[in-house]
Amino acid sequence: MSTVESSSSAVQQPPSSTLPMLGDNQVSTMQMQMQASTSSAGGSGNMSVGVPLDTQGSGEPPAKKQMLDPNAASSSSGSLSSGGGSGPAGAGTGTHEKLAYRISTALCCAVCLDLPKTAMYQCQMGHLMCAACFTHLLADGRLRDQIATCPNCRVEISKSTASRNLAVEKAASELPSECQFCNKEFPYKSLERHEQHECQERPTKCKYHRIGCQWRGPYHETTEHERNCLHPQKSGYEVMAALEAHDVKIKEEKKMFNTLIDLLSYEKIIFNDLQMKPYRTDEYVHKLFYETARFSAFNQQWVVKARINNSQRDPHQSNERTITYQLILKTKTSTPMSIHFFALKGPFSDMKVSTQIYKHEFTETSTESDYYVLPLPDGNSTGSSECNRMLANKGINFRLLMFLLNK
Repeated sequence: MSTVESSSSAVQQPPSSTLPMLGDNQVSTMQMQMQASTSSAGGSGNMSVGVPLDTQGSGEPPAKKQMLDPNAASSSSGSLSSGGGSGPAGAGTGTHEKLAYRISTALCCAVCLDLPKTAMYQCQMGHLMCAACFTHLLADGRLRDQIATCPNCRVEISKSTASRNLAVEKAASELPSECQFCNKEFPYKSLERHEQHECQERPTKCKYHRIGCQWRGPYHETTEHERNCLHPQKSGYEVMAALEAHDVKIKEEKKMFNTLIDLLSYEKIIFNDLQMKPYRTDEYVHKLFYETARFSAFNQQWVVKARINNSQRDPHQSNERTITYQLILKTKTSTPMSIHFFALKGPFSDMKVSTQIYKHEFTETSTESDYYVLPLPDGNSTGSSECNRMLANKGINFRLLMFLLNK
C-alpha cells in the first residue's frame, strides 16, 4: 500500500484527468518508449522543440514541415549540403546557372541568337535585334528593293520605327559569359577587354615575328618562348628574307604619303562634301546603284557613282560586300584633265574609310573613270559590316578631294 502511494505521488496527474493510476512497470515502460522515439526522430538526440510528436515522420509536405519547425528544416538542409553537394546547395547552383542561361536566351538577338555586343534594337512588337543584324536587314531590304521586316513577326522595320532597348543592353552586359580562351566566366560587358588584354590564355605572337618567328601561343608562355627563341641569334642574311615582306608594305605607305604631299603642292585643289543616294537601273533585273547630284569643280560639272559588289546579280545572297565608285565628267572639255581624287570621311559622315588615291585622264572620249574600290576597314567581316551600315542609311555622306595637274 505504501508503494502505491509513493508511486502515485511521484507521477502527478492533471486535475481533470480521468486516466487510471499507473504502476512502476508501466511508468518505466512509457519512459523507455519516449526515449526510443526521441532518439529515432532526432538521430543524434536533437529533438524538435515545439513540434507535436505525431507530426514527425507523418508524411507532411516539406513546406508545412518548414512552417511547423524552421529549426529542423535549416539543420537538415545544412546536413544535406555538407553531405557531398547533392543537397539544396548543389541544387541552388544548378538553378542559378539555369536561370542565367534562360535569361541570356530571352535577351539574345532574334537573327544571330547571340547577346548584343553594342546596341540592341527592337521592332514595334518588341522582338530584339543586335545592331549588326539590324543594319544587315536594312541593307538586304535596300539591295532587294523591298521593305525590311522583322524576322519574327514580319512587321516593317526602319531606323525611324525601331527603337533602342537600353534595359536589355544593361541586363545583357551583366550576364556571365565564358571566355573563349580560358573558359572562365566574366560579365559580358568586360569579356572583350579580358580576352584582348587580360586573359593569360589569349593567343600572342612572339616579339620577333617581324624577323620571321612564326610562334603563336598563350600569353603566359610568351616570356619563356622569347627567352629561348632562336631568331635573335640568326644571321642578317637569314633575317633579310622576313624583312623584305615587311619592307614592301612600308614602301607602299611611304609612296602614298609622298604622293599626297606632292598633290598638296598643286595649284588647283578642291573638295566637295557630297551625298550619294540610292537608285535603280532600268534593266529587267533592277540593280541598285548610288549617285550624287551634280557638283562643280575646275569649271566643270561632275558626278560620283557607286555600285555594290560590282553590280552582282543578287548581292543580298553574299555575306561579303564591297562598294566601288567612279568619277564622271558631265560637261565637255576641250583639253585633257589629269585628275587625282580620293574619298574621305567628311564632317557630316561617320564612314570609316582608308586613304587610297586614284588617277584618271579625262578627255572628250573618256569622261568616266574606272570603278575603284572604296577602301573600307581591313578584313572581309569588318568591311562587310561597314558596308551594311552604309547601305542601311538613307544616303552615303563623304568628302571628295580632287587635284588638277596643270600641263
